[in-house]
Amino acid sequence: MEDFQTITVFNFAHEIIVLKSILQNEGIPFLFQNENLIAVDPFASIAYGGIHLKVHRNDFERVQKILDELNNNLEIV
Repeated sequence: MEDFQTITVFNFAHEIIVLKSILQNEGIPFLFQNENLIAVDPFASIAYGGIHLKVHRNDFERVQKILDELNNNLEIV
């Protein structure tokens, strides 16, 4: 886990559902630090600094591209 670094942080567990599925389908190793803790107690998110998405250094650019695509395609109806 030494080579894994935080690429982004989420406040609530429901925000990571789609991203988790995409990363699994792409075969990218990842870790959501504090995921279960915040899923159980959402108000603890601020105290623990949110849910940290950690990925391997070699996958950093690939995951950043996925995050950018998700952010650019987000439409609120």
